[in-house]
Amino acid sequence: MRMLLLLLLFVLPVESLDAQVFTSKSYANGLVVSADGYASDVGKEILDKGGNAVDAAVAVQFALAVTLPRAGNIGGGGFMVIRLANGETAALDFREVAPGKATRDMYVKNGEFQRDLSWEGALAVGVPGTVDGMIRALQQYGRLPLDVVIQPAIDLARNGYPLSFSHAKDLNNHKETFRKYLASARYFTKGDFISTNDSTQWKEGDLFVQEDLAHTLERIARFGREGFYSGPVADAIVNEMNRYGGLITHKDLRNYESKWRTPITTSFRGYELNIMPPPSSGSIAVGQILKMIESYPLEDMGHNSADYVHLVSEAMRRAFADRTYFLGDPDFWEIPISELMSSEYNNRRMESFSMDTATASTELTHGIVPSYTESSETTHFSIVDENGNAVSVTTTLNGSFGSHVSVTGAGFLLNNEMDDFSAQPGEPNAYGLLGGEANAIEPGKRMLSSMTPVIASKNGKVRMVLGAAGGPRIITATIQNFLNSAVFDMSAQQAVSVPRFHHQWFPDGILYDDFGLSPDTKSILSQRGHNMMEFYGIGRSHMILVDDNGILHSGVDPRGDGGASGY
Repeated sequence: MRMLLLLLLFVLPVESLDAQVFTSKSYANGLVVSADGYASDVGKEILDKGGNAVDAAVAVQFALAVTLPRAGNIGGGGFMVIRLANGETAALDFREVAPGKATRDMYVKNGEFQRDLSWEGALAVGVPGTVDGMIRALQQYGRLPLDVVIQPAIDLARNGYPLSFSHAKDLNNHKETFRKYLASARYFTKGDFISTNDSTQWKEGDLFVQEDLAHTLERIARFGREGFYSGPVADAIVNEMNRYGGLITHKDLRNYESKWRTPITTSFRGYELNIMPPPSSGSIAVGQILKMIESYPLEDMGHNSADYVHLVSEAMRRAFADRTYFLGDPDFWEIPISELMSSEYNNRRMESFSMDTATASTELTHGIVPSYTESSETTHFSIVDENGNAVSVTTTLNGSFGSHVSVTGAGFLLNNEMDDFSAQPGEPNAYGLLGGEANAIEPGKRMLSSMTPVIASKNGKVRMVLGAAGGPRIITATIQNFLNSAVFDMSAQQAVSVPRFHHQWFPDGILYDDFGLSPDTKSILSQRGHNMMEFYGIGRSHMILVDDNGILHSGVDPRGDGGASGY
């Protein structure tokens, strides 16, 4: 009953929120859960045509580039974790990289970090990886040809689709920024995109057509990788860079390469979790937090009780402190992964923990690894097919609508991922995250990311496919969704719907969902020394839960639109 009341409280309509109400859907064969209902339907369509989970994932990614332009993309990057029915696992890194002309201090002027330069405009753009990554995934694990899996996205772009209330609102909220860039004004504002006096707004139900994007997708369908990284589309990207002072060159585009990596595997109470390795910081953080809290009586504490929130927040605090010091692109920086993930190390990290008092972040630094020396706007989707193959994908432009720079004639937005580097070590980025030398800017380097796609198995069978959107809150949302199911036996829909909380070391405070904690709980946590900060939207999660009978259950986060589609 307590859980039902929490759910009702969180999803009841509130004037200031856009929360939706979703009920879990269950299917015997295949299921796609994503941040957009049209994209989920595309994934199901591909499964119906005989495609597997990877085919569907590639189709959903291209569809999201059309139907969720604030985050879905072909001008950004992301991570994919795969677990086949036979137990084989793989991780694909299609994260953006710094252009060849990038320099360590490119956002520092007169000793001061210029955040606007790394957040908006062409100088904030990293070399996109999504198209290369999707094609590589399809070639390695897919069944269907590229033109088949990309056609639904082409149709959505050319024929258009009706805008949801939240999609129309997002476009309107960014209208003034879009107007700084001619192509973005043309593609994403309504009315006279040149006149600053035109106050025409998008409305729910308006048909949103993207003809130039349809042409770009057709080029990719016909020419594959070369349809994006060379030829007219590449020319258009470079022209946009030159127009607005960006750094990406034809050489940067030609040289981009996504990478297969070995997933990080960690365990928790009989579950095996396959997680994206660095440059995802989420894998290390999730593994550390689980190790730090595993021995505590979580069930007895109770979900979102003062003791539970205190314990998990303190583990989060320590994991994020380590993130700042140790983590970066593994191709450029040695990362002591096995040590950071070990029970011994994480037990030492909790030696300073007290159930009675919060640890001040100013008094907590990274842990010590013997012999080691220092060398926001996202989208997630989960898929399981009829054979038991599972794919977990998180992809991003970084900020909402990325850099706000669109490619003239090609119809798509470019990312602002350069803000995810430590532009000036010790200075926070737009998400408040501190960075160190491990994540400093270097040409060709991948920036550290919070994206955390996860596949959890038990007794050799996939049990959860999960991840989230939301900058650093991806990590904390994902781990809470996992614990909600693994420890508190929630359904998939309950797990992603109940209120969440977040701590990231600095700024020093617990963010918590509106209405998420009782007054008594907040009072106890404040008495223990926590700074309590109400915040709407601790991540947006999309989850699949597989029960003992192999039935697939959807979890669609009520904090966004989202949708589930299966058969």
